[in-house]
Amino acid sequence: MPPARPRTSGWFRPFARFAPAARPRRARAALAALAAVCLVPLATPAAVAAAAAAPATAATPAVRGDAPGPPPLTDGFGLTQVGTATGSATNFTITVTTPQVAGTHTIRILLPADYATRPDKRYPVFYFLHGADDGPDDPKLAYPALTAAQSMITVIPDGGLRGWYTDWLDQGTAAGAQNWETFHLGQVLPFVDANLRTRTDRAHRAVGGLSMGGFGALHYAQDHPELFGQVLTMSGANDLSANEMIIRGAVVAMLTDAGTVLCGPSDGHPCGWNYGPAVSSDAIFGSPYPVLNADWRWNAADPGSRAALLAHTGIAVYTGNGNGNSGDMEFWAEGTAKRFKDALDAAGLPYRYVDYGNGAGWGTDCQGGHTAGCWAQDLVDYVPRLEAAFAAAG
Repeated sequence: MPPARPRTSGWFRPFARFAPAARPRRARAALAALAAVCLVPLATPAAVAAAAAAPATAATPAVRGDAPGPPPLTDGFGLTQVGTATGSATNFTITVTTPQVAGTHTIRILLPADYATRPDKRYPVFYFLHGADDGPDDPKLAYPALTAAQSMITVIPDGGLRGWYTDWLDQGTAAGAQNWETFHLGQVLPFVDANLRTRTDRAHRAVGGLSMGGFGALHYAQDHPELFGQVLTMSGANDLSANEMIIRGAVVAMLTDAGTVLCGPSDGHPCGWNYGPAVSSDAIFGSPYPVLNADWRWNAADPGSRAALLAHTGIAVYTGNGNGNSGDMEFWAEGTAKRFKDALDAAGLPYRYVDYGNGAGWGTDCQGGHTAGCWAQDLVDYVPRLEAAFAAAG
């Protein structure tokens, strides 16, 4: 029987699915599969697709009638809503389509409790990016610290099971269009600003994320410093350089869908190793191999090599240590956090850095691993600081 897909985020699911001491055979099988993936021939990537945002379309209210519920939102900026919004007036999801990314995509929006009763008030916005193998339809992403926030809006957009918050280099794969950065920054962001009462300057807009989303947050803040005044990475894939080939191997395994060899016969349940149709290992960033500088696009996207771009941006980094267990993704996340910290130091930038180690004293449900209990406590620590930074910006 294949394992059901768990609802915890990660940048490489296989490392989270077993501990070497507990499941040595599966561990060896998974690592062997990853090694095999890293040896497959690489396809030549296609030219980068044009990323211009589509024009606004006719209005389509998401909610009709006078019943209490989510506010009506109007289509535009290339986004077309499918069906109606679901959820409450302050915690709801919409589903959209866009030519920029194949398929349908859910966006979760968290509004402050006073949003409906304060039509004169505008709010800062926090864009929160999920990890691999997860999505905004998972209600657990609406962490208590986010729903309790009273002075900001939180937007959780779909980032795909393996989108990596990037416009893929190769748009001609079996996965279809994969312009995630254009979708989020060229479409979702102006859509939110047009439909909700937001503060639109960088001092009142932040981006943060966990695991794969931690990389995405740094990537977006570095690509567009004019948009975001604060950035957060929690247990993030903060290093894409050749110093951290395990991260590259994780991305390659997702792209080539190597984990499906461990799924076994289907019984109708989704397999937690399946990230979608297999595509070339260089579909996102080109070749991951440093031979003859073939990996230059990976190096160009590495957050550490771009640390100086975060000047004048509030920076927060959170990590555990996985209890020293290399079968826990957090073990590797800590290494990327430390290297990113070194890059910030070299650039002379201020930041908040929290390494809670094995999780002792870090909330009531954190053992230092790559788990939601640790991320919930990260946000308990971070959200009040973010709201204070928004308030201080005037």
